[in-house]
Amino acid sequence: MKTRAIVILLALFIPVVAFGQAFYTQDFEAIAPVDGSMAADGWFLYTNVFDAGGGYVGGGGGPAMNNVGNLCDVVTGQGGPNQELQQLVMYSNYWDGNHGTPGWTIESNLYKEWTVAPGQGVWTFNFEYKMGDLVNPPSEAFAFIKVLDPGAGWATVVFNTVETTFAPTTWSTGSITVDLTGREGQIVQIGFLTNSSEYSACGVFYDNIAFSHDGAVAVEGASFGNVKALYR
Repeated sequence: MKTRAIVILLALFIPVVAFGQAFYTQDFEAIAPVDGSMAADGWFLYTNVFDAGGGYVGGGGGPAMNNVGNLCDVVTGQGGPNQELQQLVMYSNYWDGNHGTPGWTIESNLYKEWTVAPGQGVWTFNFEYKMGDLVNPPSEAFAFIKVLDPGAGWATVVFNTVETTFAPTTWSTGSITVDLTGREGQIVQIGFLTNSSEYSACGVFYDNIAFSHDGAVAVEGASFGNVKALYR
């Protein structure tokens, strides 16, 4: 990943959710392929812009838009037996006019977040992914876990990633862990990001994501309606 002088992913006006649920899983089967469905599931977007020298230009975000040609879509026809009918594709914020400035980079982020409660320990972010239309260079893609500290000016205190720039053309699995011990009151985010410039293609498909204390994963092949078996 390119080095950034400043990395911003949290708009301060965005509320966070208390970290009380046992786990979060999403296979996108129940997410309607219309705008507003990702936001309704608690997803946000944030765009950071960097100039040709890596200097931070600005950013902004809000509830995630989808299926409007802007950052992410819920799609069909890209899955195998374990991905069923619908998948997520994440790409760049092509509505950002800075894409047209030679040498500038648009960092687009799609994420969910929670406030960390006491006694959380190690959590695992599991996901499946495959190549979309990403062209490297110049585009890059990553899955991530990030932890922000509101008590230190929203500083990024953890940023763990798996690069998906070179995703295979068939579905593969990825996993990221984070130790949340002693981080109560901080903000944990899971999600995906792309770095792209001059409107370069950067799509990567994702499915079967899970964020859990014990590494549980959503298993598409063991479905009952839209509820997946949660343990391997």
